[in-house]
Amino acid sequence: MFKIHMGIPEMKEFWESLKGKVKSDKANKNELRLYKRIGKDLRFLSVNPLHSGLQSHEIGILSKRYGHKVWQSYLENNTPAAGRIYWVYGPKPQMITVIGIEPHPEDL
Repeated sequence: MFKIHMGIPEMKEFWESLKGKVKSDKANKNELRLYKRIGKDLRFLSVNPLHSGLQSHEIGILSKRYGHKVWQSYLENNTPAAGRIYWVYGPKPQMITVIGIEPHPEDL
């Protein structure tokens, strides 16, 4: 099992803010839906980063740029506008660091 870590300050702030809104019942419908999707995927990542539902795959151009394998997993499956979670293994064994959650590139 992997421990999930929010890697960059913006990612940690985003997740903590979203989680806070949900826990205080201040999240709107879209925020609640996003929280549930991210939570589900983080659970999948913690058990099996290559779970078929995540469709995890290395992003070669980012791996080359940063000198460390960068992976992308789907927030939703079979949805053209599905968001993506970007992550790396480490920095410690059995740890995954989430470095970003973004809309699908075609939605940018």
